[in-house]
Amino acid sequence: MAHRQIEAEIERLNSLRDAAPADSIPPLRKALADRVNLIVAKAAKMAGDLRLHELIPDLLRAFDRLLEKPVERDPQCWGKTAIAKALVTLDHRESAPFVRGAHHVQPEPVWGGEADTAATLRGTCALALPACSDIARPQILRHLVDSLADSALPVRSDAVRAVAQMAGDEASLLLRLKARVGDKESEVVGQAFDYLFQLENDRALPFVGDFLDPKLGPVAEEAALALGSSRLAGAAPLLEQAFGRQRDPDYRAVLLRAISSTRHPQALELLLRMVRNARDADAGMALEALSLHRDSADIRRQVEHAVEERDSLHAAFEKLFARRENV
Repeated sequence: MAHRQIEAEIERLNSLRDAAPADSIPPLRKALADRVNLIVAKAAKMAGDLRLHELIPDLLRAFDRLLEKPVERDPQCWGKTAIAKALVTLDHRESAPFVRGAHHVQPEPVWGGEADTAATLRGTCALALPACSDIARPQILRHLVDSLADSALPVRSDAVRAVAQMAGDEASLLLRLKARVGDKESEVVGQAFDYLFQLENDRALPFVGDFLDPKLGPVAEEAALALGSSRLAGAAPLLEQAFGRQRDPDYRAVLLRAISSTRHPQALELLLRMVRNARDADAGMALEALSLHRDSADIRRQVEHAVEERDSLHAAFEKLFARRENV
C-alpha cells in the first residue's frame, strides 16, 4: 500500500465532478471496490454528490465488505460512514444497511486503550431509519430506543432527532421518557424539549415547565431556554413564575434570557420595567436579556428610553446595543 499515491488517486476521483455520468461511473465503481478505505470513502462521497443512483448496488456491496474485518478494512470507519451518507443522499429507502450501521461498534486501539470509531456511522444510520419504507414503524422505534441509550453523545443526539421525525404519540412519549430518565449531557434533554414543542405545541408546556427546578442544574436551564425558544404564549408566564421564585443570580439570568426569547409583549414589558425600576444587578440582567433584540430598532428605542434615568446602566447599554448599530 505504501507505494501507491493515495492522495493523487483521490484527486483524480475528485476531477470526475465535471465528467459526464457515463465517464464517471466506471472509475467510481472500481474505486468502491478498492482495498483502501480512503479511496472507497471518496468514491462514495462522489457518488452521492453526483446523484449517481446507478452506483447504489456498488455502495451496498462495499458497505457489506467493509463490515467484514472492519478494523482491518476500514480503520476509523471512514468508508462505511461515507457510504451511509451517500445512500441517504441518494434517497435509498431500504433499511438493511442502516439497521446494521445503527448497531455497529468499532473499537480500535489508541494510546492507553480503545476508542469506538463508529459513532458518526451509528448516528447517520439512526437518522436514516425513519425514511425507510420496508420496515414497520414499531421496528424503527425499537432500533431508535437502542440509539437513545447509546454510549456516544452524537448518536444519542441524532436518535432524539430521528424519534422526532417519526412524529405521532409514540415519538412524543419516547421524548418525554428520555427527558424524565435524563442524559449524561443536558443538551440531549434540551433537544428532547425542543422537539416536544414541535410535536405537541402547547401540550408540552406543563411537562417542560416541571423541569424549571434549579435543583436539576443544567437541565433546568435547558428547560428554560426551550420554553423561551418555543415562542408559545403560555411559556412566558411559566418563566416569570420561576423567576419570581429563584434567588441564584446565574439561573435568574438564564430565566430572563428565556423570557426575552419568547418575544411575547408581556414578557418584554416585564424586562423593560426591570430596567426602569429594579435594583442595579437585576436591571443589568434584564438589559442583557433585552440585548437579544439589539437588531430591532423598535425594541432598541424602548430600551434606550428605559435607561435614560438610570446612569448606572448607560455604559452597559452602549456596550450591548450600540456596538452593532451600524452593522
